[in-house]
Amino acid sequence: MKVGDRAEDGFDATIHAPNRLRICALLEPAEQVEFGQVRERLGVSDSVLSKHVSVLMEAGYVTQTKAVRDTRQRVWLSLTKAGRMAYHAHVAALHAIVGERDE
Repeated sequence: MKVGDRAEDGFDATIHAPNRLRICALLEPAEQVEFGQVRERLGVSDSVLSKHVSVLMEAGYVTQTKAVRDTRQRVWLSLTKAGRMAYHAHVAALHAIVGERDE
């Protein structure tokens, strides 16, 4: 950590909850991920995932797109630009907290 940096800079309590952090981590490298894929990767129910996605959407970090495919309505999730920035800042804050040093 550089002099003057504070570990809490960038720390985001909204993202920090374990399932929300995992959601952001899954969405970060992709343009969008289907709701069912996120649910399976997290090993949670639809209702648990929906609650966490709602919190992230209220914060402006995640958007969802609904469309019909193969006669079924499907939902795709994606990080917004603000969500991506907040996620990266949060990860950097976690590194600062655990003492990762610049080499």
